[in-house]
Amino acid sequence: MRSKFTSVIAVASLTLVLAAGCAKPKKSDADEGAAAAGETTGSETPAVSDRPISQDPQGSDSGRIDGLQSVNFGYDQATLSADARAKLKANADWIKKNGQYTIQVEGHTDSRGSVEYNLSLGERRAKSVKSYLEGLGVEAKRMTIISYGEEKPIDSGDNDGAFAKNRRANFVPLQ
Repeated sequence: MRSKFTSVIAVASLTLVLAAGCAKPKKSDADEGAAAAGETTGSETPAVSDRPISQDPQGSDSGRIDGLQSVNFGYDQATLSADARAKLKANADWIKKNGQYTIQVEGHTDSRGSVEYNLSLGERRAKSVKSYLEGLGVEAKRMTIISYGEEKPIDSGDNDGAFAKNRRANFVPLQ
């Protein structure tokens, strides 16, 4: 009985191996990434403005959306630094140029503080950014805000460097 069972398993395994060998070759991750970015695998790459905009749910945190950058905040602050205002100026230009998108402004905090406090601080950060962008000519109706507080860190470390990265406003283009 045991040898009959072993023979059945061997035949089934051989069938799977042969079927896998006949399968269509998979594209490499690089080929798929180039296709998703609107690039060709030949010698010509379209200009940045010709590429489709990344719909990465991480938005500007992903670093894959040319023209949108996350901005960071000081500890327990919702005020915009000079660096943040410069980035927001560039973001405003991008948003105005890409009118087909609504932008979700996401407020984030580091892990220090209560959940309630961090949600409130994240909301103040998102509102501060939205208000500044409105002052730069971005229509309020083209932006939504949400606070994630400490729930979506981009650095899970428990040190000052990680905390600084997590105190941010992120921008997600929505259609």
